[in-house]
Amino acid sequence: MKQLILGTAGHIDHGKTSLIRALTGIETDRLKEEKERGITIELGFASITLSDGNVVGIVDVPGHEKFVKNMVAGASGIDLVVMTIAADEGVMPQTREHIEICSLMGIKYGFIAMTKIDLVDEELMELALEDIRGFVKGTFLEDVPIVPISSTTGEGLDLFRITLDKICDKIPERPFSPIFRLPVDRVFSMKGFGTVITGTLASGKVDVGETIMVFPSLITSKVRGIQVHGQSVDSVSAGTRTAINFQGLDKELVNRGDILSSPDALIPSYMVDANLHYLPSSSKPAKARTRVRFHSGTSEIMGNVILLDRDELMPGDTAPVQIRLENPVCCMSGDRFVIRSYSPVKTIGGGEILNPAPKKHKLFNQEIIAGLNALADNETEKGILFFISQGGFNGVSFAELRIMTNIADKRLDSTLQKMLASRQIIQTDKDRKIFVYGEVVDNLCKDIVAKLEQYHKDNPLKESMSKEELKTKFRAFKDKDSKLFPLVVARLVKDGAIVQEANSIRLASHKVALQVDLQAVKEKIANIYQTTALTPPFFRDVCNEVNVDQKVARDVLQMLIDEKRVIKTKDDLYFDAKSMADLESKLVEFLQNRVEITTPQFKDMTGVSRKYVIPIIEYFDSVNLTIRVGDTRQLRKKQIK
Repeated sequence: MKQLILGTAGHIDHGKTSLIRALTGIETDRLKEEKERGITIELGFASITLSDGNVVGIVDVPGHEKFVKNMVAGASGIDLVVMTIAADEGVMPQTREHIEICSLMGIKYGFIAMTKIDLVDEELMELALEDIRGFVKGTFLEDVPIVPISSTTGEGLDLFRITLDKICDKIPERPFSPIFRLPVDRVFSMKGFGTVITGTLASGKVDVGETIMVFPSLITSKVRGIQVHGQSVDSVSAGTRTAINFQGLDKELVNRGDILSSPDALIPSYMVDANLHYLPSSSKPAKARTRVRFHSGTSEIMGNVILLDRDELMPGDTAPVQIRLENPVCCMSGDRFVIRSYSPVKTIGGGEILNPAPKKHKLFNQEIIAGLNALADNETEKGILFFISQGGFNGVSFAELRIMTNIADKRLDSTLQKMLASRQIIQTDKDRKIFVYGEVVDNLCKDIVAKLEQYHKDNPLKESMSKEELKTKFRAFKDKDSKLFPLVVARLVKDGAIVQEANSIRLASHKVALQVDLQAVKEKIANIYQTTALTPPFFRDVCNEVNVDQKVARDVLQMLIDEKRVIKTKDDLYFDAKSMADLESKLVEFLQNRVEITTPQFKDMTGVSRKYVIPIIEYFDSVNLTIRVGDTRQLRKKQIK
């Protein structure tokens, strides 16, 4: 069943509320002040049943210029509009502003009710019709039916219903969106029910018992009951006027302009990127940082319009902009918005949200401008690439892309798979479904190779660089939850650019080549440790003996360690690896027979002073051969003879 919302529009006292009352018997002016003053101030709601049995929700909006912000809130969820123009007054200022707002909100369907025909003769009626046809020329209402009506006599009401039937039949189903969203237009308490929230479902569906979140405050509650046109239902879907009551939700915590959605389904943001159409009726160009009233859904937030590709926006022009707001807003790609001037308050433009949660942009950035223009032209693949490229090395998750693109999951997934196949994007985390722009990974690969080249140049005698040291050189790898670093390393290994050995990395092309004199130094140092076995000199004494600078000697010594000819313990002591291996065999055999060994016993076994005994036994602890238990050592794990 098609779900549709009809909205009224038109100047104050042109018969919007009277028309609804005559059609439905429902009085939409519910406030005492409205009844006393005879004008609509707040949004009113009713419904009408079509000939095919479908029920159309009705939103009655105020016509007074002081309450246009309430009119915009009501227009945000409607599918078609009935523009009311009184035959005795014709087109008036709010008639013009309301049709501009409807156009900016992307409303494409509607018709015109020429009301109060009982107050004019045929000649004045013809003049009114001529005035109306001239007014709507060039608008979305140019070729729509004009239905003469008198809410007082009932004349024209049947024709109104027939016309409504025909137009509703032409309106397609709303585009599918998987995310439930309901912009709040009323909040009140009812005895026995608790807090009740009303609004028009913008997208998705919601069921009784479901947990929802209030944005941007992020408060959660559970749906206790749902009503549509006074009837209780278990579920409600997009395009429906509904009232939902909640379990344990304080009325004071929810306001008009808030949005109900699934937990964590939306992104509160103080900025939006948009395609802004500046109305031709504006009297002067819009300057950079123009202060405006931003209307989205049912909210009104103060902000500034940042022109991205020009210094000023001429009346009638359309341009990509960033709107920076004083309070957070929760939009989705494709949402419509209206902006009104700060003072005097007047509608000056509006358009479509392109990016609901962007970064702060620099002016005249051609990459940003091109990306936003692609979004404005509905180039899906280019738009997704733009969003992912803006995510940098952090990437963008599938959940974020749902909000940014506002397209069905199946279509989004198939587009992403196509991009993955062409390596335009890379999936860095399969569990969290995070995607990074392909060029970001390509550039990181180049940067890692360059960093290793520089490292090898600066440390020619070192065979490799530790993975942790390399990782700390890049801001891209700071996030401990990111899987980007192992992915980039794996690609470079696969491409044959680098070699990964345990916890170190080197360029595949890198080979340590000692000069003849350094080769001799290396063998001299190795011989010193081999000769001294378990009683080696301290490193500084080795440097003095071979007459080599400590930095060079340390690099050469590191090569001996890499070649497993020398072992380092603490206190800057190094031991011949073969001598240590022989000692290890003796120690293992001793502990397998006697279970434990004391430090004096170990000293007797080695035949060296305490100066060497302590570093050696602690080394065996550090490599998990032995474990200290009280004053003795035992094998850490069972050794096999």
